[in-house]
Amino acid sequence: MLYRRRHFATLFNRLAKPVRLIQVVAGPRQVGKTTLVQQVCDEMRLPVQYASADEPMLRGPEWIAQQWEMARLKQTDAGSLLVLDEIQKIPAWSETVKRLWDEDTLHKTFVKVVVLGSSPLLIQRGLSDSLAGRFEVLLLPHWSALEMHEAFGWSVSQSIFYGGYPGAAPLIADHERWVRYVRDSLIEPTLSCDVLLLSRVDKPALLRRMFELGCRYSGQIFSFTKMLGQLQDAGNTTTLAHYLDLLGAAGMLTGVPKYAGDVVHRRGSSPKLLVLDTAFFSAQAGFGFDQAQADREHWGHLAEAAVGAHLANAATAGQFELFYWRERKREVDFVVCAGRKLIAIQVKSGRAQSVLPGMHAFDLAFKPDRKLLVGSDGMAVDDFLRMPVQNWCEF
Repeated sequence: MLYRRRHFATLFNRLAKPVRLIQVVAGPRQVGKTTLVQQVCDEMRLPVQYASADEPMLRGPEWIAQQWEMARLKQTDAGSLLVLDEIQKIPAWSETVKRLWDEDTLHKTFVKVVVLGSSPLLIQRGLSDSLAGRFEVLLLPHWSALEMHEAFGWSVSQSIFYGGYPGAAPLIADHERWVRYVRDSLIEPTLSCDVLLLSRVDKPALLRRMFELGCRYSGQIFSFTKMLGQLQDAGNTTTLAHYLDLLGAAGMLTGVPKYAGDVVHRRGSSPKLLVLDTAFFSAQAGFGFDQAQADREHWGHLAEAAVGAHLANAATAGQFELFYWRERKREVDFVVCAGRKLIAIQVKSGRAQSVLPGMHAFDLAFKPDRKLLVGSDGMAVDDFLRMPVQNWCEF
């Protein structure tokens, strides 16, 4: 079965064109990067040299050169395809790729190159340092409710609870086994490997506690000062802000800034915490699927987290900027800025609200191009989660 059709079509079309650019496929762990590239390779019908730096051996720049030379030897008149997986684990990878790519350009060698990585921020650093003008990025976010339905026949309610990890899908009949998989195969490897690759982390235990706190309060505005009161040995607000950036870069937890129409005020605002996949929320909440649906307050919180994750993943892919807005006790849950278009989104999940709706006040202050109500007497949450977010930006 062909998964992630839109991303498949994008990568296939890029590789099929005569323009020579390195294709960079980046995204969180276990979202199907390798499977997607393998499906594209099968369809391209070119000789393929595939290698992964994730294998348990020390890798260096010479490893890249070896794989590159093997791809050169496999060339036909149509060229060949080199796929380097988990490229961010190779020290100075971008400098080596640049040297080999420029050699091929000089000698008119037709090796098409795809590199994959599980740390988008680390990948981006390498690209910015050495490969300017030589690459295109395809960012794969977590799977949407529509993609999980197409692949596994899931209902939207299942996607709200279980999130968007295809590898976990066969385990949902055994809740405890599913929870162990999410914790042991998704959360822990991402925290202990990917996040630690991004930057120096002096307090790994604090990073883990901050992630757990973010899951618990997903969808809520939470100042860094308030976090200091919830965490032991929390250091300072600068450390917490840095750790939140790392968690966002790893596709786990992000902080949505306040919309103010002013960049300075946005940067100084308290973030709204959002898990980027609701599997993280559910695996640590202590509810089974049926229990979660039966508890109106908890399910409402989870549904809001799913709407937020749907928007945040699209924002991470660069489709638009995402904010929230709040003045006194009036709040708009999400504000989408797509170019010159401004969209205000209010979510009514059925759970008790601590603030009053602020759509009217936001409308008076900023004149949004579109106002959406999700849930209650507005658009059904199921319908919103089934639809790509960019559809709301095209009007």
